[in-house]
Amino acid sequence: MGESGMLHAFSIEMKSKTHVRHISMSDESHDRVFFEGYLGALKELSLIEGTVLEVKGENGVLRIDLTEEELRSIFLKKKGSEKGDK
Repeated sequence: MGESGMLHAFSIEMKSKTHVRHISMSDESHDRVFFEGYLGALKELSLIEGTVLEVKGENGVLRIDLTEEELRSIFLKKKGSEKGDK
């Protein structure tokens, strides 16, 4: 997926277009890109080479370059904010 620093590149690979609910894209630079579908029942969650979070579903795979350290940091922040909410 390549080095992207804090940009966190991602890819979504679907087994079939029948599992894609909606995708929209424009040539206009100010328009957003939107992809929506159904990964299906989750089968596996893994961290590939410590740099790519991979979520495997019945219908496809979502990958995002996210280091183990960043993932831990996010979980710790969330856990800390939940304790403060109580």
